[in-house]
Amino acid sequence: MTSTSLSLRSPASFPFPSVTGACGHVRWAQPLPPKLFRSSLPPAATPAISRRLLVPAAAGIWDLLSGGAGGTAAATLAVRRGMQLFKQGDVAGSVAEFDRAIELDPRQKAYLWQRGLSLYYLDRFEDAAEQFRLDVAENPNDTEESIWCFLCEAQLYGVEEARKRFLEVGLDRRPVMREAYALFKDGGDPEKLASNFSSSSDGELFYASLYAGLYYESQRNADLAKSHIVAACKSPYGSRTGDYMAFLASVHCQCRNWTLEG
Repeated sequence: MTSTSLSLRSPASFPFPSVTGACGHVRWAQPLPPKLFRSSLPPAATPAISRRLLVPAAAGIWDLLSGGAGGTAAATLAVRRGMQLFKQGDVAGSVAEFDRAIELDPRQKAYLWQRGLSLYYLDRFEDAAEQFRLDVAENPNDTEESIWCFLCEAQLYGVEEARKRFLEVGLDRRPVMREAYALFKDGGDPEKLASNFSSSSDGELFYASLYAGLYYESQRNADLAKSHIVAACKSPYGSRTGDYMAFLASVHCQCRNWTLEG
């Protein structure tokens, strides 16, 4: 999902109203686990290979030839700062850092899914959708970026048109994300997604709640979106893990002025 080794989230730590930009601050300091590259081949036939090993390798060869290693290092630091600012609730500040990373090393742009998430919370839906489409072009097996592109385009064009433009990707290894993908792609009942994983692992419960809430947001049902995303935040995984998406759930609530109490 990214061209640096510092800006990855894990998909398998378990195996709308308009945005004002007035986001609060989140205080966690746990390290982020790596996100694994998802091959289009069956899991049993393909070893898990981290994209963070592949992209920097290509970048390193280019840097060796072009003498641009300094820019890559500075871009990596900018991505790291952007991620930290997002986790603290400074969404606009995170975009500034991600944009700086792209200025320092334009190769970063195709992998900065974190930038797409931040742009979404600034109501920059067109820019965010472009970012997610770039990411899926680089990794055509990325379920979550496909869904986030839909979320952006649902805000721009409405749900029906966004579904016509839906980015089809390869099969996700995670059952919860396979079901979430089908929900967003074909429509359905988000309550079924949430209930199907209500007794599953902490991570699956979190992701089911988060994406059920996001589905309701695409339908402009703020009350049910709040119910599920607050539940995701308050879940064991959402409240204790270092997963970037757990931070996102909390930032989402703060950008919507939703309290976790009650």
